[in-house]
Amino acid sequence: MITQDDIFGITDDAAFEAAALEVFRRQAAECPPYREYLALAGVRPEEVRAAREIPFLPIEIFKTHDVYCGGTEPEAVFTSSATTGMTPSRHPMRSLALYERTFRAAFRTFYGEPGQWSLYALLPNYLRRKGSSLVYMADRLIADCGSGGFYLDDYDALLTAMQADPKPKILLGVSYALWDLAERYAPKLENTVIMETGGMKGYREEIPKEEFHKILCGAFGVGAIHSEYGMAELTSQAYSQGGNLFRCPPWMRVTTRDVNDPFDPQPAGTRGGLNIADLANWWSCAFIQTQDVGRVDARGAFVVEGRIDHSDIRGCNLLVQ
Repeated sequence: MITQDDIFGITDDAAFEAAALEVFRRQAAECPPYREYLALAGVRPEEVRAAREIPFLPIEIFKTHDVYCGGTEPEAVFTSSATTGMTPSRHPMRSLALYERTFRAAFRTFYGEPGQWSLYALLPNYLRRKGSSLVYMADRLIADCGSGGFYLDDYDALLTAMQADPKPKILLGVSYALWDLAERYAPKLENTVIMETGGMKGYREEIPKEEFHKILCGAFGVGAIHSEYGMAELTSQAYSQGGNLFRCPPWMRVTTRDVNDPFDPQPAGTRGGLNIADLANWWSCAFIQTQDVGRVDARGAFVVEGRIDHSDIRGCNLLVQ
């Protein structure tokens, strides 16, 4: 039987394939919303013999059902940000230790040991609400770094602290807050990685990512903008170190599907809805059909190109219907 240690020990496609199938079979039996979705879709789990055949659960189900197979009460429930009148997603987290192990391992994969960095977090809208998995992650990583901190909207204090800090720095900011900082101060930040996440959240206009990154690069005096890709419904994170090209840790894979047929996987390079297999979603559902649109290259790196316009979808969302 596969263990969590096995998940974090994945190093190649064969190991991922074997682990994905075992996680799928357990969750198909033990996660009630996923089991019901598979039954309504006419999928017999015992007939799924390859990872590419595994169906992905629509992410909207996290808003309407408890996607959970932890057996005991979860240690936390992470929620998505939602505008007024919208229902947030809920992701019960049985083990915060597993979440911490996951985000630390993902960070080390792309940035090395946290202790060599100072992490500064500019996440105002996340700090103003409860249940943010991003705030939880940033808080623990700041502690691991041993320097940095949260800054709500005190840009002067943030810039003063960063200027006095001799260590290499990461400025992790929600997109609209980084844009505000760039417009108001245009500070040239030396020895600093600028990492955006979360989008505009309705605070600023949405513009093409390439144009947005060009604005930030010019204001901050850096050559590239890094990005973090995560969400409340996932346990893992992917990172882009420039060019909006995201890479996953070894236990996470992204593929595309036809936006009008969720059971029609697309070949590498084809634009489609993004499906995420996050095997660290151990106690919920590891196979998530997101609302993001993009492309995945032959090596598994992906680009996010936008969101699905639901008025154009004719596909199947069985449990929501």
